[in-house]
Amino acid sequence: MSGTASRLAAARVLDAVLHRGRSLKGEFGAELPKLDDPRDRALVEAICFAALRERARYASALNAWVPKPLGKRDDPLRALLDVGFAQLDALQLPAHAAVDVTVEAARAFGRAHQAAMVNALLRRAQRDGFPPADPAQVWPQWLLAEVRRDWPQHAEAILAASAAPAPLWLRVNRLKTTRDAYLQSLQDAGIAARVHDALPDALRIEDSLAVAALPGFDEGLASVQDGSAQAVADALTPSMGARVLDACVAPGGKAAHLLERDPSLRLLALDIDSRRLRRTAETLRRVGVDAAVELKAADAADPAAWWDGVPFDAVLIDAPCSATGVVRRQPDILLHRRPGDLDALLLTQARLLDAAWTVLAPGGALVYATCSILRRENADQIDAFLARTPDAIAEPLAETFGHEDGAGRQRLPGEDGMDGFFYARLRKP
Repeated sequence: MSGTASRLAAARVLDAVLHRGRSLKGEFGAELPKLDDPRDRALVEAICFAALRERARYASALNAWVPKPLGKRDDPLRALLDVGFAQLDALQLPAHAAVDVTVEAARAFGRAHQAAMVNALLRRAQRDGFPPADPAQVWPQWLLAEVRRDWPQHAEAILAASAAPAPLWLRVNRLKTTRDAYLQSLQDAGIAARVHDALPDALRIEDSLAVAALPGFDEGLASVQDGSAQAVADALTPSMGARVLDACVAPGGKAAHLLERDPSLRLLALDIDSRRLRRTAETLRRVGVDAAVELKAADAADPAAWWDGVPFDAVLIDAPCSATGVVRRQPDILLHRRPGDLDALLLTQARLLDAAWTVLAPGGALVYATCSILRRENADQIDAFLARTPDAIAEPLAETFGHEDGAGRQRLPGEDGMDGFFYARLRKP
């Protein structure tokens, strides 16, 4: 039956992420290339995102509907039911698509003996619906406590925004076109988009869309990049032709943005993971700036291993972090993050800041950015750096970067339709 393959792929992804500790991004990388039709790939993504966001509601309903709790051996069945629930509930697909095809997928999934059960449970879901959502249910208690302590006035809005689908943000490549011209090409293709006054290269699309549907995407006319991530280039604003270090470049969107604005920059881009650098190279090649970048697999926190002794005019640290500002895009974060992870990240961030300062030229600027909303990684991290670095001067950023928080600015998830992001700009005298 048409559509079975996409439901099977979604069930395999969810089973791996929910029950075997795998990353959503990694499982998408394994499963999506098996589907030839981009519409099928987009459907798999939509199903998985919805199922992960609503997993507490679906688990509660399932526990109420089955007389005997499902055991560990039924994890694949549970994943398949989540696929069906997401189609009926979040995606509002017609019953023949959500129920009939998912039942067929159960047979193809080696669950033929449970196909009748799948049908009955999906029909009940269609009839009875699901309990009200509480976004806090999917957050681990330790992380929820951090958010509520850091942002007591905003915590509920953060949780709600993190549970909602994110809009699609595009960055228009000014080397190849203009924002107005690309906006017109979207309109000609029947795609509604709008500009953002504070982001000169950004367009926002509310409806989910496969990148294959974007005009000129393969030719590098536009890239997918959230508005908050695009703002990093505005925070750094290196002078024309400056020598720039991108200390944690992968997957390369921010480096590409800087070079699209000024291809005369002399940019060294580092990443500790050589495999991620290959993806970065592809990103830079697609938008036409690969020749302007030197890519190097290295630990930015160990300059002795890679630095040639020539100082940089500007340094960008897009630091490894908890990613708590992008839960709406990576809902599996809430499944996998552990308190010990945060302790290790804090040490890494501090090492990166200290090392980057040693390679920054006098008069140069350093921007520290994270996609986290936790103060320990953001305002507190910068405060600690300033306390141990007497020659570092914090420079104020405009209100458009978010809430004032210590020496930086914090945008919270969903504000102005963007991801949660922290920015701090430091100057060396």
